Amino acid sequence: MSEQLPLYRSTQVRAMDELATSALGVAPYELMCRAGAASWRLLQQRWPKARTLGVACGPGNNGGDGYVVARLARAAGLKVHVVTPPGASPRSAQARQALADWRACGGSVSSFDGMLPEADAWVDALYGLGLARPPSDAAQSMIERINAARVPVLSLDVPSGLDADTGHASGTAVRATVTLCFIGAKRGLYTGMARDFDGEVLLDRLDLKIGAFDEIRPAAWLCRPEGLARWLAPRHANAHKGEHGHVLCIGGEEGMGGAVRLCAEGALRTGVGLASVATRRSGVAALVAARPEAMTHAVEDAEALAPLLERATVLAVGPGLGQGDWGRALFAEALASGKPLVLDADALNLLASHPQAVPQAILTPHPGEAARLLGKDKAEIQADRFGAAEALSQRYRCAVVLKGAGTVVAAPGEIPAVIGAGNPGMATGGMGDVLSGVIAALVAQGLPLFQAAVAGALLHSAAGDAAARVGGERGLLPSDLFPHLRRMANPA
Repeated sequence: MSEQLPLYRSTQVRAMDELATSALGVAPYELMCRAGAASWRLLQQRWPKARTLGVACGPGNNGGDGYVVARLARAAGLKVHVVTPPGASPRSAQARQALADWRACGGSVSSFDGMLPEADAWVDALYGLGLARPPSDAAQSMIERINAARVPVLSLDVPSGLDADTGHASGTAVRATVTLCFIGAKRGLYTGMARDFDGEVLLDRLDLKIGAFDEIRPAAWLCRPEGLARWLAPRHANAHKGEHGHVLCIGGEEGMGGAVRLCAEGALRTGVGLASVATRRSGVAALVAARPEAMTHAVEDAEALAPLLERATVLAVGPGLGQGDWGRALFAEALASGKPLVLDADALNLLASHPQAVPQAILTPHPGEAARLLGKDKAEIQADRFGAAEALSQRYRCAVVLKGAGTVVAAPGEIPAVIGAGNPGMATGGMGDVLSGVIAALVAQGLPLFQAAVAGALLHSAAGDAAARVGGERGLLPSDLFPHLRRMANPA
């Protein structure tokens, strides 16, 4: 498995289709037959005991792929039911040829009448990447029936109902067991709502030469834990703490000291040379007792913060900061320092109340905070997470880590990254505080801001997955990540 996978928009994948014909000489129907054959091979591998196959075919080329699968399955001795929405006649020449070949081998097609035949598995070939609107009423009803069948579902290219570019569903979507992408991976399948519907996502390049598409710039990169070593090289034998930076964590208003402690330990476990904490006097004793390695200072006003700012390499601002007078004063002082910043939690809320460019910063919002930063609602953010991350990076002129399922990292002039790790158990208070410390530590150790944002989000998510494997997702605590952070920050 490659450590980085290029992801594309639907228009780019269509351009690849055209290049396959014009530059590589592969006829459109041959390409369709390759897609159908790849799908049939996968079906045999995953569900070899299936004897009855249902294939839902739409009017586009995705439906044509489905007719090819149906023909191959029937030739192998399976009983095959092909069902289409009413009036869904094939639109392209190659899809019509696929239907003709299916009929020529004795296959038949049923128009959906509200019920579906029983099958051991279903192939979803209704829409693929060709849908940027809610499915028709009949197609929505078919999708609901497929989902209710409670049998394995293979979606071809994209689960029907999902937007291939955003991963959002405006209506009903097929809940796939496996999604098999053709030629290029679609960026929408790796973030947000899509993660509830696409199951395991696989890619088949249909025997096309990879280099033929080098001129097409990816719309995003999927970053996987296998790639952590590129950012986390082993240290030289004569290393000293001064080489590994100094993170100053600013936060911990009355009653919220735990947040800044999590941030500081996140930085320490990620290898920063020194970690300091600027917090309320009332929280100092508890933090020193819990994590003596973090140099903790009572800071009751901006004036007391100034000498700490001078010694720091990077500032992690926001965990437990609050939005009162104390938090606002420390936030303003941190912004004025000119130091690299990682802004989270209440620092983001304070920034949203007085928007300004912060080119020296990395923002780490969850969807609700992102909505406030852009003056939108949360649903708009989740409907297009790539668009939201890029809008944030442009508005604030900085790197942005939009957290959530399939975290998206964006920055001006950079190709966005999607984090190919993480799990639902990480949706708990305090995880973001740890992430702030992790990213700040990587900035302190010399990574450029965008690279630190990507590597930090990936390391944090991979540690979350490792912790979940130990005891499960439910009940996962932010502090459960610490031993895994240390281990994964030292890749072999």
